Amino acid sequence: MAVQLLNITKTFQKLTVSARCNLAPTIVNPLREELFQKQILVCSSTRNANFFNKLPAQDLWKGITSVSNAGKKRGRGKNVSKSKIKNLNRGQVMGIGKANIIWPGLSAPILRGKELVEQQQLPEDPEREKKLIALRDQMGKFKHQKLSPIERGWSGAKLPGRSIGPPDPVGEDTFEGFDTKVLELKTVFNMKGNFGRKRRLSVLSVTGNGNGVGGFALGKGLETKIAIRKSKNRAGQKLIHVKRFNDHTVCHDFFTQFATTKIYVYQKPEGYGLVCHRAIKTICEMVGIKNLHAKIEGSKNVSKITKAFFLGLIRQKSPEEIAEEKKLHLVQFCKENNFYPTVIASPKECRKQEEIPKDEILDYKQYCFDGKVVLKKKKHPPFYSTYESYEIYLRKQEKLRNQDQVRNHLISEYGEIRSFLAEKYPECVQYRHPKKVSEEEVDENA
Repeated sequence: MAVQLLNITKTFQKLTVSARCNLAPTIVNPLREELFQKQILVCSSTRNANFFNKLPAQDLWKGITSVSNAGKKRGRGKNVSKSKIKNLNRGQVMGIGKANIIWPGLSAPILRGKELVEQQQLPEDPEREKKLIALRDQMGKFKHQKLSPIERGWSGAKLPGRSIGPPDPVGEDTFEGFDTKVLELKTVFNMKGNFGRKRRLSVLSVTGNGNGVGGFALGKGLETKIAIRKSKNRAGQKLIHVKRFNDHTVCHDFFTQFATTKIYVYQKPEGYGLVCHRAIKTICEMVGIKNLHAKIEGSKNVSKITKAFFLGLIRQKSPEEIAEEKKLHLVQFCKENNFYPTVIASPKECRKQEEIPKDEILDYKQYCFDGKVVLKKKKHPPFYSTYESYEIYLRKQEKLRNQDQVRNHLISEYGEIRSFLAEKYPECVQYRHPKKVSEEEVDENA
């Protein structure tokens, strides 16, 4: 190979010498034929780079829209804004252009079923340029993300409070009937000596099947999607069973605390709803608690609230466990049953009155709160209660006091509004106007 290359270089030297000496064409042509026999391609070097394809689009737009500091001081560039910058590649898809061609592996799959997709020419889209121009014109106009009321979170289209679906299946185990909701999304930074300031996204989510099973976890990632996936999958691996009373509320009132966050949770009857912090409400929806009242004291940090509430749910005692621990009957008095005593749980061996020590805590609420007493603010009378004008107002309104309640009671008892003297004086009944009879009904009766 080296010998052939040497011969080729010699022929080039001969060519250059012959060109200088103005040799006859008959002498040069055999040398040219010898070059073509060796299959040498002679190329000329050209420079294809210029100002427009050497710099990225960001730098080109910056050269048009930016203003120097000296120019800003003089008041230049006031009308120049970032909204004028347009992404000219927006709407264009790799492999799809003016010539509408199907490229297997680029703009179409290589295999469709068992058939191999071939390259194919499709008819041109005459409105393609109009669509691209319309997309570019919409770039500067900001539009809020529209969601249905069911899909919205705590505050509009923001992620906290929104559903992100069930955790991913692990092998053959799938999370059927589960749902996951985000409790917190924030950006966190970690400063390191070798990498500098490292930015990541942190997502706290809770998952559950709405039937007494739930869990929460924290996930971090460089992107929102990665952090969401980590968080919900970890939450699916940390599930716990939550005890519920009649499948709708907590087993009993309890006090729970994590760090500086204190939560007082109260058991409520059916139909009361969830009156609590929005993070606790979301956890209850995932776990399957429908009626509850919770009061938070101290820090309102979402992660601390979540940990404190889950600690309280884990430490709950079922009515049977409370009855066995105290060796007494657990009896419920509620307004729905007209305060009729209902035995919820009974121990195997019940203690007698003589066996109960005098210093034992028998107050159910104090027992549930571990001896803690909830401080309730004293209700002071309104400032205007001592005014003379307020006393005059009360005297005038005395005859109208409780009017709505009295009307409802009379209708429910007697079916009409009447006086207690109606039996003795029949005229003490509310007058009702007779119904108007139409002409058609008169003709039918006739």
